[in-house]
Amino acid sequence: MAKSLVDGVGQIFILAYQEDTTELANFFTRAGCPGEVLRQVHRADYKTYSPSYLCLLNHRKAWERALLSEQPTLIVEADFVPVANFAQLPPPYDPLDPQLGIAWLYTCAAQIYHITDQGYAEGYSTSMVAYVVTKQSAWRLIELAESVKADPGPETYTPWDSGIEYYLRDRNFHNYVPWRNYGEHGGIPNPEHRQNNLSTTHRADVLYGPLAFTPPYKTVLKERTYGRIKGLGRLLLNKYLRLEVLRGAIHPGRLLWFAMGRQLTWRL
Repeated sequence: MAKSLVDGVGQIFILAYQEDTTELANFFTRAGCPGEVLRQVHRADYKTYSPSYLCLLNHRKAWERALLSEQPTLIVEADFVPVANFAQLPPPYDPLDPQLGIAWLYTCAAQIYHITDQGYAEGYSTSMVAYVVTKQSAWRLIELAESVKADPGPETYTPWDSGIEYYLRDRNFHNYVPWRNYGEHGGIPNPEHRQNNLSTTHRADVLYGPLAFTPPYKTVLKERTYGRIKGLGRLLLNKYLRLEVLRGAIHPGRLLWFAMGRQLTWRL
């Protein structure tokens, strides 16, 4: 069984449109786990499409490629900034789980539901900045993409990433969130979020280590401080670990240690 995340995946895809992926691609190559850039080519009929749907199309391309691999597939967006020790980190999911759905390496609005006997956290996230899927779960995600295409359609904003955890869980998959984030979201806010009264900025709350390179937003100290404070706030406000989940847990101590222990670091 693979000891590190990258040893256990069969392929790595970097999703991009016009972004410069040189630094990210070079990092993966130096780390011994080169990734393939899947760059979306603009078409005339995309002109009226919602940016959220165009993003879905790019992820769908990676999911279709994931169908060809018997091993899990690692997918990252072009604005993902990994931690320097990314290649040495363990998988955030049980490698022996035949029902692995999605395992987030970067989380947003995360919640934890259950800690397995092996110490892995099953839970919820909404961001698709960096994650792992399997051949089986990719097929289900393609089904989800088809349903979004049918309703509400390509021209309407859809928070499709917010429903992935529920969609897979309803189909008996297990979804995992990491102990700490494997990297940072270095991108600028999606304008559709503001238009739909959603949070305009999301950053990792706590990282596994120092970042491999400087994010595009440059103001690292400010943004990392924002991420840590927001993460601590969600913990204290019972949003990361909800009280009803804790009260109903068979092993509440595991949940408490996971939720609190991950924040026990001075690193921004």
